[in-house]
Amino acid sequence: MTATNTPAFSICVYCGSRPGENTAYTEAATAVGQWIGKLGGQLVYGGGRTGLMGTVAEATRQAGGRVVGVIPQALVDKELANTACDELHIVANMHERKAMMAERSNAFLALPGGIGTFEEFFEVWTWRQLGYHDKPIGLLNTTGYYDHMLQFLDSSVASGFMGPWQMDLIRHGTDIGALLQALVEEAGLAPESQNLRGKI
Repeated sequence: MTATNTPAFSICVYCGSRPGENTAYTEAATAVGQWIGKLGGQLVYGGGRTGLMGTVAEATRQAGGRVVGVIPQALVDKELANTACDELHIVANMHERKAMMAERSNAFLALPGGIGTFEEFFEVWTWRQLGYHDKPIGLLNTTGYYDHMLQFLDSSVASGFMGPWQMDLIRHGTDIGALLQALVEEAGLAPESQNLRGKI
């Protein structure tokens, strides 16, 4: 897919600028990028070339997908901005970064990551529950990375600070193909191949 082609869908991926201690995280990021690229999609992400961020971007590019990076000026050096992106937007601050990433995406997916990933995931989830957007949101729970967080969220529901309907606004799972397929279909954009999930 050339940079001039219109992508079949656009997925915003939040993930760590570090690779993490388990190689399964890198493998998952690679698989996500391959799925997006092989189905003619576009990755929108934080614009860095280190850690899982760099992995998912390169995997998308290698698989023929389009890559849009959005990074604040203050993080250009820290996260090593990825100049191989089809589009690399250097913005003034995190607010502009997140707004542009959301605007350019049909769906959102959080991979393992740190505090920045958590913040981005919770903000886009908050935006949805407030009605600022109706785009699907997914959480890839590779090797149970998010198990404890999900348990805490369930306890928040049980304690009366959240409703079950808010939990229903996010999808989570470990099957990369099935989760991505569900997000794209919920966004109303069915990939060309309905059976690629078993090939990645």
